Amino acid sequence: MAAPLADRVRPKTIDEVAGQKHLLGEGKILRRIIESGDTPNLIFYGPSGVGKTTVAKIIAEKCGKKLCYLNATTASTADIKEVVSSIGGIDAAAGILLYLDEIQYFNKKQQQILLSYIENGDITLIASTTENPYFYVYNAILSRSTVFEFKTLSVGDIASVLSRAMSILTADGAKITLNEENLRKISQAAAGDVRRGLNMLELCFMLTEGAGAEEISDSTVEQILSGNSVRYDREGDEHYDVISAYQKSMRGSDPNAAVYYLARLLAAGDLPSACRRLLVCANEDVGLAYPQIIPIVKAAVDTALQVGLPEARIPLANAVIAVATAPKSNSAYEAINAAMADVESGVTGDIPRALQNKHFDGEGAEERGQNYLYPHSYPMHYVNQQYLPDNIKNKKYYEFGDNKLEQISREYWEKIKHNKDM
Repeated sequence: MAAPLADRVRPKTIDEVAGQKHLLGEGKILRRIIESGDTPNLIFYGPSGVGKTTVAKIIAEKCGKKLCYLNATTASTADIKEVVSSIGGIDAAAGILLYLDEIQYFNKKQQQILLSYIENGDITLIASTTENPYFYVYNAILSRSTVFEFKTLSVGDIASVLSRAMSILTADGAKITLNEENLRKISQAAAGDVRRGLNMLELCFMLTEGAGAEEISDSTVEQILSGNSVRYDREGDEHYDVISAYQKSMRGSDPNAAVYYLARLLAAGDLPSACRRLLVCANEDVGLAYPQIIPIVKAAVDTALQVGLPEARIPLANAVIAVATAPKSNSAYEAINAAMADVESGVTGDIPRALQNKHFDGEGAEERGQNYLYPHSYPMHYVNQQYLPDNIKNKKYYEFGDNKLEQISREYWEKIKHNKDM
């Protein structure tokens, strides 16, 4: 049985690796490390299917060490001990290079077991992860390793790999072709994951060969692409990156980007995140510049949750575009943050007597009566009165935004106060 296409097309040299020129281009640091043959402990961070495992295998070949492979999703402490037991063996005379895939799934104890062997040089570690290593990898291992971030591959990078894969698939004489447009479609649908692209291409090739055709047809490509859902991990970095881009696009008043990231969330079925961030953005980023947006967005979210997908996309698109194109103000957001910071740092004080709940004045009370002034009893429903505790009575948390609505409020504020500050 033939090996999977991804294995047959796997690069054997640095120059054959697709993309990652920021790491593997001439003179770049990872390339220099590989060419030196003296490999330190490394951590490869990036999405799946971008070459992390391939580069690790090239390094193992270059340095001459015995390559051991563990996947942290299934490996146990016993597996680690088995790798350690080969230290000093004939096949490991030059040392052991352990490639640990998905290191974020190793618990702290398992990572600590590895640490002692890394420190004395018995094992050289190359770990890979799709998550941010600074959140998931034990600090002691991080401090003894160099982290390299692998980037998502471009459509052009993937297209070049798929072209090479087609030559491998037709090497036995099969006369099947793939036109440029369908090559582009598959490369784009791979979403930066070359392994995903190769799997789709291999399926297209098998279906075409089985039908006795000589060209991979448009309909075959469309069928394969329609069966591949959007790559999206609700627990990983990509989840948070898409959500972050979604909210920042609304905040940045870019409706085109905002609906695009909404589409990515909905294509992955992540309706809760789309709704939650939309509600947050309406309050945090539009706020007092257009406070009516808050009930509008709430109504759209309620509708979306009631009707569900796919129809939920319609009210959410309305609300997202409304938020993105609305005037912006974070004045209330800044005000509550400043007030919370004071409260959490212990900046408190006695509530002014006038604002306290009415209660009985005992014999020892220095001040009798509440002396609260009811604002509605005064012209324009305002009376000059202290509301904050004495030690912060002049503290200002809220600053009027420069938008039309808040400037109207500012004018009203100045009018009723008649410049009578406390």
